[in-house]
Amino acid sequence: MSRINFGAKPWVYPMPVLIIATYDENGVPNAMNAAWGMITDVNEITISMSEHKTTKNLAVTGEFTVSFATEDTVIPCDYVGIVSGNAVPDKFEKAGFHATKSESVNAPLIDELPMALECRVKSYEDEILIGEIVNVNADESILTNGMIDMGKLKPIAYDPVGHTYIGMGATVGQAFSDGKKLAE
Repeated sequence: MSRINFGAKPWVYPMPVLIIATYDENGVPNAMNAAWGMITDVNEITISMSEHKTTKNLAVTGEFTVSFATEDTVIPCDYVGIVSGNAVPDKFEKAGFHATKSESVNAPLIDELPMALECRVKSYEDEILIGEIVNVNADESILTNGMIDMGKLKPIAYDPVGHTYIGMGATVGQAFSDGKKLAE
């Protein structure tokens, strides 16, 4: 096998496509696309994000939701990542999104995105947002036997090399189980 060096790059696979939703001081919903995010504890998410309309809203409300972009919502999810809420005040509406107020936090759930983490800001320093996950909710349409079904959710990943969105594909193994074959 021959390897090629590319230098230091932010290339991690899969990179989830996260849609952060907040309310502003007037209760107007806003959303942005953030690809650099991950779970950092059992009830914590960390997202790298520079100053945006969303960060201004977070300073006001201290709460937000994180939804997962899906195969069916690529266009509006990409749109909220390339247009600033500072420049286009109605970008949530222009994306075709509809908001339902979360029951757990003062932030909008995006009706078109069937799964969301409801979060409170723990900190925002050096362009790193750390949120406490207080609830996860999902539309019944993506559940199988009462649990979230990735095949029904159809989340997408961001390919930072090709600058494309990729569907997640089929199940290829069972976590915490398949490796036991080598432990025998």
